[in-house]
Amino acid sequence: MASPYERLFVRKMQNCIEDLVNEGTAAGVVEPDNVGEPLALMRAKEVPRSKIHLTYTWIGKCDRPVQWVKEHEHDYDEVLIWHGNDPDNVDDLGAEIYLDIEGVRHTITTSGAVYLPAGVRHCPLGFNRVDRPFRFSALSLSPIYKSDEHELKP
Repeated sequence: MASPYERLFVRKMQNCIEDLVNEGTAAGVVEPDNVGEPLALMRAKEVPRSKIHLTYTWIGKCDRPVQWVKEHEHDYDEVLIWHGNDPDNVDDLGAEIYLDIEGVRHTITTSGAVYLPAGVRHCPLGFNRVDRPFRFSALSLSPIYKSDEHELKP
């Protein structure tokens, strides 16, 4: 007998580049060579009842500043998450990234996250250097990713 809950699982990560209107070429920024394939962990496209949109990608090494995401805002809350890959030192990101919030630049060198309330302008986001790969995730408290005048349908 099949589980009645199977429809709530995502068992294969799907490329979600079409969702990401503020990143790379969709935003008019050259897609950085060190940014991996964007993968959807949870979104309404795969799980129609989902009320969140969660993506992740691996960020690879770079030794020069690179911009990835342009400035934007959402009408929903969002959490950006970055974490290194050293299990013996979980705080060490192995990189230096930058993120602007309402025009104020923040430099990040440790694993962590930031909560961005609806309506708060954020980014650009980029990398000053990446010494070893780390994972970057975006959790949108919305079933679809949208920003400013951009809107995608599930």
